[in-house]
Amino acid sequence: MDLAYMGTRFIATHEANAVEDYKQLILSSEASDIIYTNLFTGVHGNCLRGSIVKASLDPDDLPTSDKSAMRFGSGSSSASKAWRDIWGAGQGVGNIDAVTSVTSVAEVVAGLRREYAAVRERLAEVARYAEPAARAEAMD
Repeated sequence: MDLAYMGTRFIATHEANAVEDYKQLILSSEASDIIYTNLFTGVHGNCLRGSIVKASLDPDDLPTSDKSAMRFGSGSSSASKAWRDIWGAGQGVGNIDAVTSVTSVAEVVAGLRREYAAVRERLAEVARYAEPAARAEAMD
């Protein structure tokens, strides 16, 4: 069983081999900045609105690509290239709360551990309060 898939949060780390502009766009984007399109490669994927705009394209008026024509360019005559200039991210991009600068992977993992511990503690607290109520209901 998989608990979670993560990738986007790790793009904005010192260790990631991504250009600084990509890292900053990850930090400043929201889930609404995800554009699901097949224009750039012929395969649908999540692209960041800001990178599409930077490539001089209108993210709200992108044509649909013919999926039989796999292209690895930008989908236009601009000098931008998919994989280099059109950047992707997952839907969790807007959930990178309180992160305003690029951090290390160790800091990201430490934060995830703190969040996990807090959730476990909260669930245990809820279970403690729910247990007596469930027993009382069972006795009725």
